Amino acid sequence: MSSHTAAKAAQATNRVIAVNKKYTVQSTGIWERIRRLLAVDPTRSNGIPLNPQFRNPPPGSNEPFSFVDPVTIPAGDIADNPYWKRDARRSYPVLSFVTQGDVVGLLEVGSKSSPKKELIGEAGSNALVEVKKEGEMGLSSYFKKSGKEGTLAVLGKDGLPPLPSGLSLKAGADKYHLTAENAYPEQYPCRTFQ
Repeated sequence: MSSHTAAKAAQATNRVIAVNKKYTVQSTGIWERIRRLLAVDPTRSNGIPLNPQFRNPPPGSNEPFSFVDPVTIPAGDIADNPYWKRDARRSYPVLSFVTQGDVVGLLEVGSKSSPKKELIGEAGSNALVEVKKEGEMGLSSYFKKSGKEGTLAVLGKDGLPPLPSGLSLKAGADKYHLTAENAYPEQYPCRTFQ
């Protein structure tokens, strides 16, 4: 047992590096002798690295204004380059606005998918300009001008405003259709959609 421990100690002494061979700043002369006398482990270095070894170029050796920061286009251009446009990690919401002028245009002319009038040629462009002028006045002026017909165009056949998409007040037009095999039996106090 003791021979095994002695062998390990011999291996450890082979691995010990002298302080003067380490790449650290060490004291010299009389101060080194005093340090070795007072140190718990005289072979341990202070850990401060040599500047030429680890700091190349050393601090302060370059001219302060000699470094030119490379500018990458368009990221380096600060104009028209806010952070939310460059940040691909997050999906920022893009706000959309519908003004009263847009609503007046949709009520009078319609949209591309469901147009109310055919806008062909110069007459169509004149109609669009006219609608844009009316839209600047607001919805109230549109309803004054169109009267009851404009109100009926916005409201449904029964005179009620439209419901959000996917909803309906008609009986039997439920979103969920569960058969008896997919629903809970009658003895469970659960609500089922049928």
